[in-house]
Amino acid sequence: MRQTAKTHIAVLGSTGSIGCQTLDVISQHPDLFEVELLTAGSNSALLIEQAKAFRPNSVVICDESKYQEVFDALDKDDIKVFAGMDSVCDIAAGGDIDIVVAAIVGFAGLKSAIAAIKAGRTIALANKETLVAAGGLVMAMAAQYGARIVPVDSEHSAIFQCLMGNSSRDVEKLLLTCSGGPFLHKTSAQMESMTPAEALNHPRWNMGAKVTIDSASLMNKGLEMIEARWLFDMPADRIEVVVHPESIIHSMVQYRDGAVIAQLSVPDMRIPIQYALGCPRRLELNARRISFPELSKLTFMAPDTRRFPCLEIARKALEQGGNATCAMNAANEEAVAAFLQGRVTFTAIPDIVARAMQRTGFVADPSLEDIFATHDQARAIAREMTN
Repeated sequence: MRQTAKTHIAVLGSTGSIGCQTLDVISQHPDLFEVELLTAGSNSALLIEQAKAFRPNSVVICDESKYQEVFDALDKDDIKVFAGMDSVCDIAAGGDIDIVVAAIVGFAGLKSAIAAIKAGRTIALANKETLVAAGGLVMAMAAQYGARIVPVDSEHSAIFQCLMGNSSRDVEKLLLTCSGGPFLHKTSAQMESMTPAEALNHPRWNMGAKVTIDSASLMNKGLEMIEARWLFDMPADRIEVVVHPESIIHSMVQYRDGAVIAQLSVPDMRIPIQYALGCPRRLELNARRISFPELSKLTFMAPDTRRFPCLEIARKALEQGGNATCAMNAANEEAVAAFLQGRVTFTAIPDIVARAMQRTGFVADPSLEDIFATHDQARAIAREMTN
C-alpha cells in the first residue's frame, strides 16, 4: 500500500444503495479518504453527479450505450471515462487504489472482485454473491495474493468485530441476527398475494430492490449464512440464524465458555461501511445513537422455515457443497427479477429456486469456469420457468 496521508478508494457500484452510503461516509472524512474510481451499471445521471462532487481519477459506465453521455459531461473536468465491465476490472486492479468497495449487486460483481483480489487489494466486501457463488475459490485466491477481505454487511461486520482479540478456536457458534423482513407475521396464504411494493417495504432497513426482496423471503439470511461460512471458516452446523425484529443487535459470537459477545447499533449501513474503510480505527460518524432507556424490549425467535423455505434451501445447498450454492444464487436472481416484474408470485420464488437447482448439473469441485457456467445454466433454467 502506498504511504500517503489519504486512503484511495474505488467504489464499484457507486450509484446503488451501498455505493451512495459509502460516498456519504467518505464525504464526512475528506482528510482521510479520496475517491479514485467510481463505477455504475446504467445510472449515468447519478454517476455524473457523483463524479462532479468527488472528482475521481476515473469513472466507468458498464452500459456502453451511455459512454458518450458520461464522456461529454465529464470531459472538461479532467476525469477519465471508460465503459464496460472489463474496464472496471482493469482499473480496480490498478496501482493507485488502496481499498476496493465491492458493492455491485448480484453475481455481476464477482468478476471485478476477483480482479481486485488478484491485485492484492483490501476488499470492503458488500457483494455477498461473490462468496455465495465461489467462496472456496475466492478465499483461496485472497490467501494466494495477499488480499484482505473486510465485510461490509452489518451482520458480518458485527461478527468481525466480536471476534477481535479472541481466538477462533474458542468460538462455539456464530449467531446471525435477522429482522424477519416485512412479512414476518404474515401467513403463507397472505404471502401468496403480496405485491412487489409490499415486499419492498422493509420495516428497518433502506436497501436496494434485490436485497430487500431477499430479506422478505429470508434468502438474504441464507446467503449471509453461506458468506459467514467462508469469511470466518465456520462450518454450517455452527452458524445459527436468530430472528431479531428490532435490528439493534447485528450479530453475535458465542464462545465455548458460554459467553456471548454482541455488536449493537441503530440500523444504519454507514456504520459498518465506515468501519470497513477505517478499521481498526473507529471514526466519528453523524449516525443516530442508541437510547437504551427508550428501548422497551429486544425480542428473539427462531426462524419459521416452513413459511420461509429459502433459508433451509440455502442451508442444504451449503451442506451439499460444490457448485450448489452458485446454482441456488443464480436461480434466485432470476426468480426475484420475475417477481419484481409481476411474472410470478412471491411464494413461487423458493419453488423456482429449488427446481432450478435440481436441474442444474452438479460439480463437486468446481473451477472458476465451472462457476460461470453454472450461473448461466441455472439462470436459463429459472428463466424458462418464469416465462
